[in-house]
Amino acid sequence: MNGSFGPWLVGAGLALLVLGLLVWSGALSWFGRLPGDLAVERGNLRVYVPITSMVLLSLGLSALLWVLRRFLG
Repeated sequence: MNGSFGPWLVGAGLALLVLGLLVWSGALSWFGRLPGDLAVERGNLRVYVPITSMVLLSLGLSALLWVLRRFLG
């Protein structure tokens, strides 16, 4: 490992900290309840299929990785 791994690790830790604070404060309570997210409740059975939320998450992560690759690679 070279010396450039440390700043990436610190950046990932800070990103996780910010994400954790957002979840804890309730700022992301809408995630998983978007139009297109399926919820089926019948008796004792509950099934959640967050299709729209996962598509948005995938698009966001793909855009972030594209930007990182473009500017750092």
